[in-house]
Amino acid sequence: MKDADYMALAVSLAERGRGWTNPNPVVGAVLVKEGRVIGRGWHRRLGGLHAEREALKDCRESPEGAVLYVTLEPCCHHGRQPPCTSAILEAGIRRVVVGSPDPNPLAAGKGPDILRAHGVEVETGVLRAECDALNPAFFHYIRTGRPYVTMKYAMTLDGKIAARTGASQWITGEEARRRVHRDRHANAAILAGVGTVLADDPLLTCRMEGGRNPLRVVCDTRLQTPPGSRIVRTAGEVPTVLACGPLEPERAAPFEAAGCRVWSLPLRGGRVDLAALMDRLGAAEIDSVLLEGGGTLNWAMLEAGLVRRVQAYIAPKLFGGAAAKSPVGGPGVALPLQAAELGRITVSRIGADFLLEGEVETDVYGHC
Repeated sequence: MKDADYMALAVSLAERGRGWTNPNPVVGAVLVKEGRVIGRGWHRRLGGLHAEREALKDCRESPEGAVLYVTLEPCCHHGRQPPCTSAILEAGIRRVVVGSPDPNPLAAGKGPDILRAHGVEVETGVLRAECDALNPAFFHYIRTGRPYVTMKYAMTLDGKIAARTGASQWITGEEARRRVHRDRHANAAILAGVGTVLADDPLLTCRMEGGRNPLRVVCDTRLQTPPGSRIVRTAGEVPTVLACGPLEPERAAPFEAAGCRVWSLPLRGGRVDLAALMDRLGAAEIDSVLLEGGGTLNWAMLEAGLVRRVQAYIAPKLFGGAAAKSPVGGPGVALPLQAAELGRITVSRIGADFLLEGEVETDVYGHC
């Protein structure tokens, strides 16, 4: 097997930590000695051992003289865990093969430098594209301090997210809906607008077997969420934030008594300042947000330049109706050249439906 083969194994191991490590990255590691895999590991949970130490713990024989394959460069600083460079040096590993560089300024190339200074051979950039693809949320969060926002919606082939009556269950099939629950598990938070709460009374939970519920965030400028809604009734079991404009403490009291956190945020244009909301979430170590809003919130997030990825589930159905809602509302752009542009597009078949995904490369109005 070649370096790329062992790194591919490390990539597959990293995925096992998806949803459990936020705001840390998912990382996989493989130890190889004389052509044999002697240890495998991945970062399992936030606060737990890093992938390198997990692989060392898994070793069935001495790792001295072995080669370590790791999807992200080893850390060299004390965080929730001690530095992995120390464990590598103590184990006598002779060569380290790295996939992605670490954008964290506490690391950022320092780990490989320390290893090289102690005589360890280090090679970087092996399967970098595949390793980078593991952690777009982590990279964005480290660079900006804000969560990586994925705008998700399901629509018909004629671009409708609901029939003219407002009915929307169900546009896509069971396979696509199962995939959505996987993504809820993978993201640290889910964001919806109060309009969605009033129209659908959703739970916004992860119903994947063995999954984790994200933080639920409702953008609700005037605190219109009904106290009897399922969101409020389950706030004692599932972490929930109501993001509101300035309001009197007594208005928030019954929601807080039910278990909700009520955040009073500044306004922009008469609505909650979404950039301020993202800053508040980032400060709370929320590295990723799945945006499941209606057209109004989707447009506002796009207009604010806060959406980094789009997931469009497309069902082979036609609803019609001039008044039937579309995924993105608001005033929209005036000219085609002002459109948000997506790159790195992928299209997947999921049951009878299709999932089109892409990274936002140019925000609306042509801002990069």
